[in-house]
Amino acid sequence: MYDLLFRRVLSRMDPETAHHAAMLVIRALGVRPLTPLARALTRPAPQMRVRALGLQFDSPFGVAAGFDKNAVAAAGLYALGFGHVEVGTVTAVPQEGNPRPRLFRLIPDRAVINRMGFNNAGADAAAARLRRLRRRRKRPVLGVNIGKSRIVDVSDAVDDYVRSARLLAPLADYLVVNVSSPNTPGLRGLQEIDTLRPLLEAVRAASGATPLLVKFAPDLSDDGIRAVARLAVELGLDGVIATNTTISREGLRTAPQIVEAAGAGGLSGAPLRERAIQALRIVREEVPSDFCVIAAGGIETAQDVQDRLDAGATLTQGYTGFLYRGPFWARQINRGLAAAPSRVR
Repeated sequence: MYDLLFRRVLSRMDPETAHHAAMLVIRALGVRPLTPLARALTRPAPQMRVRALGLQFDSPFGVAAGFDKNAVAAAGLYALGFGHVEVGTVTAVPQEGNPRPRLFRLIPDRAVINRMGFNNAGADAAAARLRRLRRRRKRPVLGVNIGKSRIVDVSDAVDDYVRSARLLAPLADYLVVNVSSPNTPGLRGLQEIDTLRPLLEAVRAASGATPLLVKFAPDLSDDGIRAVARLAVELGLDGVIATNTTISREGLRTAPQIVEAAGAGGLSGAPLRERAIQALRIVREEVPSDFCVIAAGGIETAQDVQDRLDAGATLTQGYTGFLYRGPFWARQINRGLAAAPSRVR
């Protein structure tokens, strides 16, 4: 049914417009009369539960940052069966992001190119919504992903991140430092160890007892990934997320003229699968066995999730697959994993 809807209707809509339309439905599912009804159909089996970051996750599969930028749909996403929702990326200063169009489907590749540019209502607005969410008796684990405000110079990035961390860490179940989006000028340069170290040290100090993770790009070299993983352990972080979107366009099936017309931005979806799992394995070699590693990138099926768990992931998350799989995506994955419960960590 969803495949038909996608082919006949959604694929013909502007991707960002389609996303906003879907968000209206998801937000409605977060209203209390509807939430328990939907959750009854999507609730993960008890054997799906994962203990990580001092928290209990109902499922190892959650929603990656970028889907719910303003913390408006977490309750509805919980109703759809996701084990955690990572909201954001949130910046200290509200910003509109890059000009539209800025989101493009590559349907033959089951992929998306985005250059959204951290469009969000800012940390103060996110904090107000998170306070309301935390009052709900039943909700997903809430991660908050923070990034650099566009108007802030890279030389002042530490203070900018710290401002967001101080406001949002007390309201988050875990906090993520995003230094890997390709859509904010200068941001990826913060992945260099000499600049990343003082940033993570400052955010670590500002985030208190809230678990802290860092998210890196798949475009780092293998040695670069090792360096980030080692630094995260050295500084006492609680985990890493492997990985963000890629700027690579290698091996795509979509017609070159369509890819070229889409232009710059981060590529997500199925083409990221191989590099993302390579990055995951590299990280796992460098960190302790109890260190939390969240795998992202190219995850669409229960087998994709299981492959990441087998490669050492603690948790997994996705975004682009929602577009191609529809509203029961999390239920499909949870049921697929439950079919082989002995293999789930």
